[in-house]
Amino acid sequence: MKIMKNFTVFEGADGSGTSTQLRLLEDRFEKAGERPLPPLFTTSEPTDGPVGRLLRSGLKGETPLKSETIAYLFAADRNEHLFGPEGIAERCQRGELVVQDRYTASSLVYQGITCGDELPARLNRDFPVPELLFYFDIDSETAQKRMAERKTREIYEHLEFQIKVRERYKALLNSFEEAGSRLVVIDASLPPQEVADEVWREIQKLPIF
Repeated sequence: MKIMKNFTVFEGADGSGTSTQLRLLEDRFEKAGERPLPPLFTTSEPTDGPVGRLLRSGLKGETPLKSETIAYLFAADRNEHLFGPEGIAERCQRGELVVQDRYTASSLVYQGITCGDELPARLNRDFPVPELLFYFDIDSETAQKRMAERKTREIYEHLEFQIKVRERYKALLNSFEEAGSRLVVIDASLPPQEVADEVWREIQKLPIF
């Protein structure tokens, strides 16, 4: 499986703080002053493209979608995200640091629970792996408390499902190391700034720096 250089991914169960850490990383780059840093591009999945918008509607429960359909849509959205104009592959190749919230591991975990392992594995087997993979680990009960103030919940954001999500992430992560990604597991129950500092220490070890 090909490794995509300059590509970093944040993974973790809902409530683990991946989106927060992406914002904190953006802030760090913006406040870097005159220190030379590589160009940063941050993104997430589902994307804001047409397929991604349909997915988001399905995840919110607004559009009824079969589990298998969600798996296919994630793969289609990802393919365009990677290889479409101004996509991840193009940006990484020209020397940008791309940091993304969620990628293939999310599909293998979430869709693996909802429709079995075979389909998401087949749909995602040819996508490149990131050079650096962060997994933000947090116990499911603490994550649920973090999400308590959210005005709306997505279809997967309930405790029983999230317990399975954490178990499957832990079982899956070694396969990314075996494929060539550098894996960093972070205690996501720590204060957000402490987590952000650890992310920064690790991300600076990339050759692009």
